[in-house]
Amino acid sequence: MKTVNPTDLQPAEFYRYMIGTIGPRPIAFASTIDASGQVNLSPFSFFNVFGYNPPTLVFAPTINRHGHQKHTLLNVKEVGEVVINIVNYAMVEQMSLASAEFDRGVNEFEKVGFTAVPSTKIRPPRVAESPAAYECIVKQVIPTGTNSPGSSHLIICEVVMAHFHDAIFDETGLVNPHQIDLIGRMGADWYCRAQGNALFEVARPKIGIGIDQIPAPIRNSSILSGNDLGKLGSVASLPAADDVKAFRESGVLNELFDEARNGCQYLPDLLHLRAKQLLAENKVQYAWLTLMQEHS
Repeated sequence: MKTVNPTDLQPAEFYRYMIGTIGPRPIAFASTIDASGQVNLSPFSFFNVFGYNPPTLVFAPTINRHGHQKHTLLNVKEVGEVVINIVNYAMVEQMSLASAEFDRGVNEFEKVGFTAVPSTKIRPPRVAESPAAYECIVKQVIPTGTNSPGSSHLIICEVVMAHFHDAIFDETGLVNPHQIDLIGRMGADWYCRAQGNALFEVARPKIGIGIDQIPAPIRNSSILSGNDLGKLGSVASLPAADDVKAFRESGVLNELFDEARNGCQYLPDLLHLRAKQLLAENKVQYAWLTLMQEHS
């Protein structure tokens, strides 16, 4: 285990640990405007949703390596409005280009080829290509450091209007993660794409028995993972003895018992392997009935 005290390193060194381990981070593609009407468009991966009543988004521009405030920060101090445009895979290269340190006054919409669409309630335009865009009023700007390179300002925003592409919704009216095709920021030059095998579901938790109440031979299994135990601990109670017996008598596990008898295999390992397979298929109750055979 490597243990690091942030004060023992230069800020940029500890920054690399943070961005390499805290992610994937969503990207706030922020469009702002200054007092003279000049538009800026810049991405920030220190960003997330922080509340929904009222709907609140927070992102944090950092002071650049030259000790200068980002144009986005300067703009919201002049005009306290911002559109948070969400970035998907189809936009990632253009978004990356917009992160270059263009001179203040350069319109990144034009420079990187995005379409500026007038907002409904605020002055900065939004990105037409973005699958979702949130018009926001800036509620507060909070400095977190001493205005030195790497220090940040938290920009706290309240959403006053939102726009969504029709194509991101499924037939139930919910946003489909496969269709919105989001990306996230990792460390160094790395990104990730929320698509294919990267997407998976985890059922909403219920109050179950907990891992601490799983019988020790199962809890300490060298075959079952922490994720497996998490699923097992979500049940309301252990299977009843009659159900365990009926499952055994159904013959479903006969091949495992035969293999243990005739093949010199260790029965608990065989049961744990079968249960692991069942858990991967989200058949939690069958996994429990299988595991409890070694206790029946």
